[in-house]
Amino acid sequence: MLTRKQMDLLEFIHKRMQKDGVPPSFDEMKEALDLRSKSGIHRLITALEERGFIRRLAHRARAIEIVRLPDSIDAGGFNPRVIEGSAPPPPPREALPVSKTDSHSLPIMGLIAAGTPIEAIQHVTSHVAVPGGMMHNQGSHYALEVKGDSMIEAGINEGDIVVIHEQSDAENGDIVVALVEDQEATLKRLRKKGSAIALEAANPAYETRVYRDDQVKVQGKLVGLIRTY
Repeated sequence: MLTRKQMDLLEFIHKRMQKDGVPPSFDEMKEALDLRSKSGIHRLITALEERGFIRRLAHRARAIEIVRLPDSIDAGGFNPRVIEGSAPPPPPREALPVSKTDSHSLPIMGLIAAGTPIEAIQHVTSHVAVPGGMMHNQGSHYALEVKGDSMIEAGINEGDIVVIHEQSDAENGDIVVALVEDQEATLKRLRKKGSAIALEAANPAYETRVYRDDQVKVQGKLVGLIRTY
């Protein structure tokens, strides 16, 4: 199932590739769908990729490939399928029982930069319900709202809520909340080498920043992500 916006974007990309041989730019997609920011396009593209309709090719501009199309999109555009006939409707099905979900309310501690570092997180702005299976059995957790697009190739978009397990250390390759020089917080992939720590983006538009190990404090490790479409 695709939402109307997802279907509109897929149809727009399909028509543009048929016409010009290349997919549209993010600005063109934003304008075509009348969205206020490109972060909305990032979310729609990620959703289409997760559902297997498109594929993004790394390290290439406008690198979007359509893998498949819904039956409702063909070369002539958007045409809903109508099934003719007068077959009787199927008998009503009994509703499935609803089981109680194990969820926890976590504080959202403000914004975390997936881009240039922003001021350190120090206050609760609201709360979010998080499934228990997303959290570790031990230790504290908190949530942050993502600002910026430097982690988009790791599937983290602006506006996402990330769930963080509070801890002061992490393994190479972990995505962490890092506090830089006790002033700025950022969400990046951690790389350690000797006495140096690299905070690595997941977007080729951003450079990797390297610090001394005494300049960076790990505040927690990413364990989950919540996205609203």
